Amino acid sequence: MRENCQAVLVVDDDELNLELIFEYLRDTEIVVLGADNGETAINMLQESPERISTVLLDRVLPGLDGIDVLRSIKSNPELTMLPVIMQTAKDEKKDILDGLQAGAYYYLTKPYDRQTLLAIVNTALNDYNSYRQLQTNVRQTSHALKMMNKGRFTFQTLNEARSLAALLANACNDSNHVVLGLTELMVNAIEHGNLGIGYKEKSRLNALGEWESEIAYRLSQPEHAAKQAMVEFERHENCIMFAIQDQGEGFEWQKYIELSPDRALDSHGRGIAVANSVSFDMIEYRGNGNEVCVTVGTRNKS
Repeated sequence: MRENCQAVLVVDDDELNLELIFEYLRDTEIVVLGADNGETAINMLQESPERISTVLLDRVLPGLDGIDVLRSIKSNPELTMLPVIMQTAKDEKKDILDGLQAGAYYYLTKPYDRQTLLAIVNTALNDYNSYRQLQTNVRQTSHALKMMNKGRFTFQTLNEARSLAALLANACNDSNHVVLGLTELMVNAIEHGNLGIGYKEKSRLNALGEWESEIAYRLSQPEHAAKQAMVEFERHENCIMFAIQDQGEGFEWQKYIELSPDRALDSHGRGIAVANSVSFDMIEYRGNGNEVCVTVGTRNKS
């Protein structure tokens, strides 16, 4: 494998589809690996879980079908956060919901063009890289928070949110999953809460690759210079509570708390649902949605 390149595992029993995807991803910095059945794909992932950064998985396969493979991936602790992109000719909401509930990161309905595939794969790779960096940050930050019972912190930038999330996650037993959820909620407090970047606008910025630069620009403007978000931490006997608050007008959080087939083809919009299902024992939005409280149990899970 070429140094510093990321690998995508394409699982498809149709040789022509495999060749087309290999062609689409040619001349990129992405290494493409192929498997023509689910059993082979699972073996490849189990043998080298650190080698692959995204899976592009066909729904219909001989033997184990795509949903079976997806469930197997998500049941493996080393692979549970690995992005899986389901590709299928089935575009019914129920079929899409089945994949999302099983842990699919994204859905691609056939046929699709090269630009669409590249956009989705790059988004998945970038998100997985961010998750791996968060894991590294957690390992590198101080464990002193395990001795702290209560605290209040403010943050303003994306880097501050990510660094603070890594620090706070160290208070929890399952820090790798908690850091993912905290980061999603704290970044949302900045981008949407304090800076007013809405759903459609983020879709546009993602498509242009300008999301982070737009956030930096808005933070430099006088009307946003004094805005900060806040996170409070409090340890109880059997749980740890975090409360995150921004200075925005709130949003209709009810639409984002669960995975939705209506947003399955969008490049974002799953962060809150993932935080709800993976990171926390409880998530509760308050008021108009500009404050969210989450709870993490402190007892070791067997």
